Amino acid sequence: MLDAVVVGAGPNGLTAAVELARRGFSVAVFEARDTVGGGARTEELTLPGFRHDPCSAAHPLAINSPAFRTMPLERYGLEWLHAELPMAHPFTDGTAAVLSRSVAETAASFGPRDAGAYRRLVAPFLPKWDTLARDFMSLPLTALPRDPVTLARFGLVGLPPSAWLTRRFQDEKAKTLFAGLVAHVMAPLNGFATGAIGLVFALAAHARGWPVARGGSQSISDALTAYLKDLGGLVHTDYEVKRLDDLPPARAYVFDTSPTALARIAGFGRYYEGYKYGPGVFKVDYALDGPVPWTAEEARAAGTVQIGADSAEIGAALTAASREGRAPDKPFMITVQPGVVDPTRAPEGKQVFWAYGHVPSGWTGDLTDAMERQLERFAPGFRDRVLARATAGPPELAARNANYIGGDIASGAVSGLQILLRPKLSLSPYSTPHPAVFICSSATPPGPGVHGMSGHNAAKAVWRRLRQT
Repeated sequence: MLDAVVVGAGPNGLTAAVELARRGFSVAVFEARDTVGGGARTEELTLPGFRHDPCSAAHPLAINSPAFRTMPLERYGLEWLHAELPMAHPFTDGTAAVLSRSVAETAASFGPRDAGAYRRLVAPFLPKWDTLARDFMSLPLTALPRDPVTLARFGLVGLPPSAWLTRRFQDEKAKTLFAGLVAHVMAPLNGFATGAIGLVFALAAHARGWPVARGGSQSISDALTAYLKDLGGLVHTDYEVKRLDDLPPARAYVFDTSPTALARIAGFGRYYEGYKYGPGVFKVDYALDGPVPWTAEEARAAGTVQIGADSAEIGAALTAASREGRAPDKPFMITVQPGVVDPTRAPEGKQVFWAYGHVPSGWTGDLTDAMERQLERFAPGFRDRVLARATAGPPELAARNANYIGGDIASGAVSGLQILLRPKLSLSPYSTPHPAVFICSSATPPGPGVHGMSGHNAAKAVWRRLRQT
């Protein structure tokens, strides 16, 4: 009998398996798709030689992950590549605000009236970032805070809506860039704890950047898998699990799945019926005949580029998708251009380009034209560079990854109390009604992103049980 079976080979499932195997437990992972990866995959979606990331692409949370930082993933081929700028936010007048590794450079891009306010915002937290990240991403109650004073201070700043935090800024550049940071998790700007979301992304960039993985996001999943196998773990692909009886006998079962799927497989009935899913995304992967022709020079040097004319436009786009049930006319977009630092992603002289905008859950329309109109505002001539495109709306994204219900790549709404209390109000969010069944997906704290911390935290709950039985 195995000690643990993990269902789902996304970053969280693989991390949970590694953490258990490192402690001497026998582990096997079962994945429905023909490759490991979940939200961290790389595929040729457009033309031969163009390697695209179907979901995650830039990785500020992965390189800052307390779990990943304890693993020798570089021995297994993972190499982080850093663009000159982690992120840029261009404006229609050809200027840009930037999120740089340097706090001073970032503050200067906001203009003289807001430079000091930004420095004062990040100054209390950046020197203590590693401890703060561990405390923040280990909650709730998987470990006692190592620096409760800094964590409490962070909560006072971050738990109110982001609009409260940005009141300290006078000009639009800082407000717009920060609004874009919050929008990475598709949360309305006036929501609970949205200030914390934006601040985490900013601090992560200053601490270690927003890199891409050489060769694509699949490199993260492949490194985790290779490490797991060296620890004695087994990985089975092309193995769809429809009920618990499909799995071999084990002392514990750990699910890197949506709560909906877990309830169906394990027979939990309506246990998770109160869990809410958020808006979907419309994703376009481009094969380009050269770099994106950004008007702003800073955007040409950035790995990630946010697209939104101002904070009001970003807020309107989020509201349209999350509350009004319609696709925005001017979508807020997150884009990644790996080719500025990774020449392996496309044939010589060509580029891959990654972009998505927010749409209502389950939306079946086509946002391509609206997205490209937005891009043309900041990069005139963009359409002339397009060699091929691969589009995926909510139905296609859900078909590719069963965790993305309605196209929600966060595996659950990041709004209200569900930002912190996922998937249920519980002191043990990784536990389920069955004492031997656990959940470790992005539906559990600390939530979405490629960081493995949901798997790490769930593994703690699992090995405590295994030591008791």
